[in-house]
Amino acid sequence: MSRVGRQPVNIPTGVTVTAKDRLVTIKGPKGELKYNHRPEVAVTVEGSQVKVANQRALADKAARSYHGMTRALIQNMVDGVAKGYERKLELTGVGYTIKLEGKNKLIMTLGYALPVRVDIPSTVVVEVPSQTQLVVRGADLQQVGQFTAYVRKLKPPEPYKGKGFKYDNEVIRRKSGKAFGSA
Repeated sequence: MSRVGRQPVNIPTGVTVTAKDRLVTIKGPKGELKYNHRPEVAVTVEGSQVKVANQRALADKAARSYHGMTRALIQNMVDGVAKGYERKLELTGVGYTIKLEGKNKLIMTLGYALPVRVDIPSTVVVEVPSQTQLVVRGADLQQVGQFTAYVRKLKPPEPYKGKGFKYDNEVIRRKSGKAFGSA
């Protein structure tokens, strides 16, 4: 059995979890998330805890990994609907800007010939506190991380001047560039 999968998931107050057949539904103040788990795993709700168990008598390697993965995904979903997730990006570069158009479109000037326009998915909320900062919030950790990674991939930080998107806690290793010497 998986060591992670053996641990129960505690349900905080204000969050409801229902497990029927293979569908786990989690509702909370930040939203509602659903997860359809693998048939090798059984999910049960007992009081204020969610327990995940292997269904196979012979727990092969794949079943053990699904066991731990299912428990980790349910834990992330419970945390997401209770508190939510947040990722911050910082944009560095002269003339690089971020603008929010309405609630569903992001317009960025990233040094290309035309501004880059990105549609914001309905599962995340995007805020632009300043022209060089971007905050992505949502209840689903996977959606928040995926959208943040997509925006960062549009202009990743380069190692010479550090121009581009970087996470707020990311450290960019800088290169010195060309060194001119006398011959």
